[in-house]
Amino acid sequence: MRKLGITGLMLAVAIVFFWNFIALPAPRDWSAEQLELIRSLSIEQLPPLPSDTSNRVADIEASAELGQQLYFDTRLSGNRAVACATCHKPELMFTDALELAVGTGIGLRNTPSLVGIAYSPWYYWDGRKDSQWAQALAPLETSHEHASDRLQIVRLLNSDTGYQRRYAEVFGDLPAIPVSPISASPLGSNEQQEAWNSLEQTQQQAISWAFANVGKALAAYQRKLMPGSTRFDAYTEALTQSDEVVANAMLTPSEIAGLRLFIGEAQCISCHNGPLLTNHEFHNTGVLSIADQLPSMGRYDGIRIARNDPFNCLGEFSDAIPSACVELRFARDDNSLVGAQKTPTLRNISMTAPYMHGGQLATLADVLEHYNEAPLSMLSHNEAKPLALRPVQLRQLEAFLRTLTAPLATEEKWLLPPAN
Repeated sequence: MRKLGITGLMLAVAIVFFWNFIALPAPRDWSAEQLELIRSLSIEQLPPLPSDTSNRVADIEASAELGQQLYFDTRLSGNRAVACATCHKPELMFTDALELAVGTGIGLRNTPSLVGIAYSPWYYWDGRKDSQWAQALAPLETSHEHASDRLQIVRLLNSDTGYQRRYAEVFGDLPAIPVSPISASPLGSNEQQEAWNSLEQTQQQAISWAFANVGKALAAYQRKLMPGSTRFDAYTEALTQSDEVVANAMLTPSEIAGLRLFIGEAQCISCHNGPLLTNHEFHNTGVLSIADQLPSMGRYDGIRIARNDPFNCLGEFSDAIPSACVELRFARDDNSLVGAQKTPTLRNISMTAPYMHGGQLATLADVLEHYNEAPLSMLSHNEAKPLALRPVQLRQLEAFLRTLTAPLATEEKWLLPPAN
């Protein structure tokens, strides 16, 4: 055999060293514990959608059809230009690509995705709503979102024969609406509140019930929005079948390295676990405050708001019996929740930029750099600790996160405005 010269020997040693440095274990080299962690993240582990006992029509098809029509209808806004779909766009995984949501005005928070959100026990970044239907109601009466009010919305349903028919099919007849006032709500401007107080209590209750039903129909529609199977899920399935050929075709070496970091050294799985890659909990991770806003109290305020919400699980408009409202009754509310925000899903994360509760971080690279440094929190402590990962590892993590994107497991008809 021809001997290598000194230069060739050095090159060979360098190649071996470099390969050993970047080479990744084959799929069969995952430990049993690692394989179990990986499988726990697979979409195949997602259980059937849990029932919402506070919404008796949550899984009725006619309710979802009514909700779909409401979701895309700009007439539910005060200026007749804003629909739910304005901020939660189907083509952007039901987000809007903006730092802060823009409805009738500029909002206070970043728009989270609605995909798979029906699995969560809490809604909004601070968890101030405890059901999907209660969350759906809030934007309708918020000045910078829809800027409408419950009387106008119920009046719209009464004035539209299509809405009358669909509503009656699900809930029964709409309540009678007074000729005046035109606009009224227990929330909103002084004029709207005065108008609301001018109504008889039975009218107020009937209007609020119909308004609550609007939220329940919207929630029934949004429960259709489910994540689809990704390349990561295909890789996991191949591992389960011990099919190394398919597994190696699904993810690149860099993506596999990122997965190894995700479940290991980078500690991402601590909060981003389960098949939706979120623990549905609240954490303070030292994200900077939103520009021109005071630092958010986050979950500390959110749980208190949820408990005082007339549309919560224990309220009169809920369909649940009190014993079913376990999350609301026993939710933690201690000082550790100051500044804590909800853990978002990582599924389809490559399509939902910018990130964090105020869109403070523009790219996935920015997010990873934030957690790599783990800066001090302006409120309370930062639960995250510096990772001290190398640049190549951050790139590998990002590569893995990009394998979590896939078309929705939702029929196409639900992603478009209804035909009629």
